[in-house]
Amino acid sequence: MDQTFLVNVFGSCDRCFKQRALRPVFKKSEQLNYCSLCAEIMAADGLHENETLASLKSEAESLKGKLEEERAKLHDVELHQVAERVEALGQFVMKTRRTLKGHGNKVLCMDWCKDKRRLVSSSQDGKVIVWDSFTTNKEHAVTMPCTWVMACAYAPSGCAIACGGLDNKCSVYPLTFDKNENMAAKKKSVAMHTNYLSACSFTNSDMQILTASGDGTCALWDVESGQLLQSFHGHGADVLCLDLAPSETGNTFVSGGCDKKAMVWDMRSGQCVQAFETHESDINSVRYYPSGDAFASGSDDATCRLYDLRADREVAIYSKESIIFGASSVDFSLSGRLLFAGYNDYTINVWDVLKGSRVSILFGHENRVSTLRVSPDGTAFCSGSWDHTLRLGWAWAAKREL
Repeated sequence: MDQTFLVNVFGSCDRCFKQRALRPVFKKSEQLNYCSLCAEIMAADGLHENETLASLKSEAESLKGKLEEERAKLHDVELHQVAERVEALGQFVMKTRRTLKGHGNKVLCMDWCKDKRRLVSSSQDGKVIVWDSFTTNKEHAVTMPCTWVMACAYAPSGCAIACGGLDNKCSVYPLTFDKNENMAAKKKSVAMHTNYLSACSFTNSDMQILTASGDGTCALWDVESGQLLQSFHGHGADVLCLDLAPSETGNTFVSGGCDKKAMVWDMRSGQCVQAFETHESDINSVRYYPSGDAFASGSDDATCRLYDLRADREVAIYSKESIIFGASSVDFSLSGRLLFAGYNDYTINVWDVLKGSRVSILFGHENRVSTLRVSPDGTAFCSGSWDHTLRLGWAWAAKREL
């Protein structure tokens, strides 16, 4: 396992070699474990005459303030003002077409296959199930060695699934046409974190997978060898969610966590290239806008927010005074005009992305909505809940793509 994943609370300092409480320090991309005193000394080594750490911090805060002032000058109009001339969507009705029953406990995650027909779900019952959404039949089922399987993902080829949770691992299972085959025998453990696995996503091929964890990190792994290709450090608490940019190159992804931050990462360098800190509580879900120029987030502060990556700022907040429960999952329609958000009050709110207004409320689940995804072709919609079920086919009256 890569050294960046070891959490050294107490041990030998790499500088003074004394047994002390340690913290990670990165020097020319190499991680070292220093005690607090040595970390301060290292920081002071490069100071010029009459400079102190306090003066440099003060200067940095001053420069940060000036940057915020310049950014505020560009913030001269709100998104809903720009969208005033856009035709309103109006109210519309959605209905449940199918209900998928088979899990014995809370459904925690789901993902669509690119064939637009099959989907995978994971649950607190320790099971991962592959479904045929047309027939509602179960095609494959895997029992994990732990409960709370919090993450699952379909491979781009549709020939494998990945999953993990309280076992701290991300495991990949190949899928075959033989439904009686023992999938557990072909299990491949790809990723290993030092805390629970909260999210996983294949990149644009079956050969690499991104993971997020309660250990505060994200990581990129090689599926075949299990080798750690890149680690991403920057969150100050559990990372709860991630989403890969919808581009052919796929070189960036966004993550959100318990530190209230949404962070955009460069997969090649491992560096955070943008960070947003406007939420007031945990960020449970992040999803890129279809064009890749923006992303939405859902949080325990009962709001969903839209961030424009080109403007480098928040451009919309989706909330109402009557909504007091947290948003657990978000996804865009294929056109990007609608934002679906699942909440802890058992409902799904549908928002007009441009105008910021709520255009529909979807009822049906009997417990917290934990996950939701629009199908790859935009014609279907699936949500999973703590009521042990997945509901499928919120097809709306206009009969056009979401």
